Amino acid sequence: MYKVRADFPILEQQVYGKPLVYLDNAATTQKPRAVIDAMAEEYYTVNANVHRGVHYLSQRATDLHEGSREAVRQFIHAVSTREIIFTRGTTESINLVAACFGEQFMHEGDEVIVSVMEHHSNIVPWQLLASRKGIKLRVIPMTDKGELELEAYEQLFNEHTRIVSVAHVSNVLGTVNPVQRIIQIAHAHGVPVLIDAAQSVPHLAVDVQQLDADFLAFSGHKIYGPTGIGVLYGKEEWLEKLPPYQGGGEMIGHVSFEHTTFNELPFKFEAGTPDFVGTTGLAAALHYVEQIGIDEIAAYETSLTDYALQQLRTIPDMRIIGEAPERGAVISFLVGDIHPFDMGTLLDRLGIAVRTGHHCAQPLMQRLGIEGTLRASFSFYNTMEEVDALVAAVRRVSQMF
Repeated sequence: MYKVRADFPILEQQVYGKPLVYLDNAATTQKPRAVIDAMAEEYYTVNANVHRGVHYLSQRATDLHEGSREAVRQFIHAVSTREIIFTRGTTESINLVAACFGEQFMHEGDEVIVSVMEHHSNIVPWQLLASRKGIKLRVIPMTDKGELELEAYEQLFNEHTRIVSVAHVSNVLGTVNPVQRIIQIAHAHGVPVLIDAAQSVPHLAVDVQQLDADFLAFSGHKIYGPTGIGVLYGKEEWLEKLPPYQGGGEMIGHVSFEHTTFNELPFKFEAGTPDFVGTTGLAAALHYVEQIGIDEIAAYETSLTDYALQQLRTIPDMRIIGEAPERGAVISFLVGDIHPFDMGTLLDRLGIAVRTGHHCAQPLMQRLGIEGTLRASFSFYNTMEEVDALVAAVRRVSQMF
C-alpha cells in the first residue's frame, strides 16, 4: 500500500516543521490525483447543465453524471440506478428518509429504533420528526465493550415500530455492528431498516442486496471523493411509496398552477441542478478504490489498526474506548486525566492530525461517562511508521503532564 501515497500530494507536506501524519480519516479522507483531475477536466471541457439539454456539452455532462450513478450502483451492488439518489452526503440522506418516510408512514405514537452509538445525524432528524408528529425514539443499548445488545434490540419491537435506523460502523468505537442480523430481525417484524454506512463503505465490501437493506446512506468525502456529494440507496418499492423531499426543477413531470406531477425515480428526489461535477469525482474515487481492491484495503487497514492498538496499549494510563472484537479502522482513546483537547493540540504541534471531542455522538459519551476522546482513524495510505510516530508523540505528550 505504500506506493499509493504518491497519489495523494497533500500527504507530502510538513506542518510546524514536522512530516504530516494524517489520522483523521473518519472525518474526511484525502483525495487522489485521479479524483481531482477528473473534476478539473470536466470543468475545463464538459461544464454544462445536465438533462434535457440538446447541445453537445449538456449531453456529454449528462452521460458523465448518469455514468456516475451506474458506478455507484455497481459499487454497492444495487439492482437498478433507479435506486441511487444523489444527495449532499450521509446527513442529507438520513434527513431525506426521516422526512419522507415520516410524512408518509408515521403518526403520533409511532416509534423509530436507533442505537446508543449513533452519530447526531441519525438522531436529530428523528427528533425533529418527533417534534412535528409526536413519534418516539427507542434506543438499542450496548455492552461495556461497545457491542449492541441484540436481545434487548428485539424486545424494542411492538405494534408501533415503523423503522429501524442504525450505523454500520461506529465513528467513535469502531464497532462493526451486525447489520445483516439487525435487518433480519427487523424484517421478521415487518419493519424496514436504514443503514448509516458512512464509516463502512470506504473500508468494507458492502452489498445492499446481500444485506437486504431497505435504505443505505454514505458520503463521497469519506471514500476519497469530493465534499458535498453523497448517496441514498433505497429499494425501488420503498422509494416509489415516498413523497418528494424537496420541490423545484428536475423533480417534476408537469407543472401547472392547479396541479403538479412528479418525475420518475430517482429524479423525484433530486430537486434542482445536481452537483454533476461532484458525481464525476465520486465515480473517479470509487474506480480508484476498486483498482486497489476493497478486500485488500480492508485487510491492510485491519492489520494497521491491530498494530496501533497493540502499540498504544504499551503507554502508561492508556484507555482504549471500545473493545468490540469486530472493529473498523478507528481507535478512540484517553490517557490518564489529560483532556483530549490538550493532548490533541500538542499532538498537532508534532505533526499528528487526530480528532478530539465528542465526535457528534454525545449520547454515546454520556453512556460511557466521559466528555470526549482522542480519535485516530486510518486509511490504506497510512503506514506502520506513522503509527509509530503517533505512539511516540502520545507517549511524549503524556510525559509532559
